[in-house]
Amino acid sequence: MTADLDRPDPAHSPHVLVVDDDERLRALLTRYLSDNGFVVTAADGPAEARAHLTALAFDILVVDVMMPGEDGLSLTRSLRETSSVPILMLTAMGDPDARIRGLEAGADDYLPKPFEPRELVLRINSILRRLAEQPAVTTTVAEPPPLLRFGPMVLDLRRQSLSRDGEPVHLTTTELQLLMVLAERPGEVISRDDLADLTGTGANPRGVDVQVTRLRRKLEQDPRVPRYLHTVRGRGYLLRPD
Repeated sequence: MTADLDRPDPAHSPHVLVVDDDERLRALLTRYLSDNGFVVTAADGPAEARAHLTALAFDILVVDVMMPGEDGLSLTRSLRETSSVPILMLTAMGDPDARIRGLEAGADDYLPKPFEPRELVLRINSILRRLAEQPAVTTTVAEPPPLLRFGPMVLDLRRQSLSRDGEPVHLTTTELQLLMVLAERPGEVISRDDLADLTGTGANPRGVDVQVTRLRRKLEQDPRVPRYLHTVRGRGYLLRPD
């Protein structure tokens, strides 16, 4: 009876979708994550993952990059067209360029193989914590209006949602956090280091640059000539709404 009382309530446990073609690793991750309080569903590839996604709601996806047929990068890119569910990518390619490709595809974090299962749990919890927490921004500037407009785009600061002509624009967790931090201080330059700290992007400034590039593609009519999300060379970034 005591053991049952100590067991996490599945109704309140984060639901993880593990996507990996390696049956042994898939089983290992399912068992380890289940033992650490997660509800786990497993898929052997993108096709099965999409079937699960149409039927179930997930708090986070753990996706292997190297899979036969459609790989994890392609799956992530296609999901980002309609979904902002957090994605943590796994790969045997641990070089920085591979990590950047994962972030450019829309991943929220990247874990190279081999890895300690405990680190995977810590990274998942970190992503979910960032998702649950609003960025803590201390500012002395006047409070911005609840709606910020960027041409046909509207950012609702209270609902933390972006829309274009009334239709929702899907942002990843990190993209939304980045936009919210900049929107809380419109017209003010924020350094890359501060943006990394406030959004949980990490110590690598290049990670912030990647997320800014991705956000520009969704915010700007011509990302190469940004009208709203500006780079201030040597200082950081600023957001200038209409």
